[in-house]
Amino acid sequence: QLQLVESGGGLVQPGGDLRLSCAASGFTSGDTLDYYHIGWFRQAPGKEREGVACISSTQHTTYYPLFLQGRFTIIRDDAEKTVYLQMRRLKPEDTAVYYCAVQRTWGGCRYVADDYDHWGQGTQVTVSS
Repeated sequence: QLQLVESGGGLVQPGGDLRLSCAASGFTSGDTLDYYHIGWFRQAPGKEREGVACISSTQHTTYYPLFLQGRFTIIRDDAEKTVYLQMRRLKPEDTAVYYCAVQRTWGGCRYVADDYDHWGQGTQVTVSS
């Protein structure tokens, strides 16, 4: 069964950078991460889960919400079955549990939670001085 494990979360000061990782495993024979859209999401206490990035299968096109103002970058390494979220110039409002998710499909991806059917357990990111 496909499994996703996030890591790299922690405490960081405002203005700092952090890189999250998401390792995928449990692919069936002939399946590969390249066939999957990958999304990163976050959920802060008392708030709904929101998407912060996605990268499409095969073409590896990336999409980000405008409110991030270019601070986050999603990177995939299909050979290593790992996807990263590079976060820069972090703000206290970036504090949340961050999740990665995948969906086996093609075309353009969306950072919409309902599109994804496999999720990791999340990693906590806290931005505070």
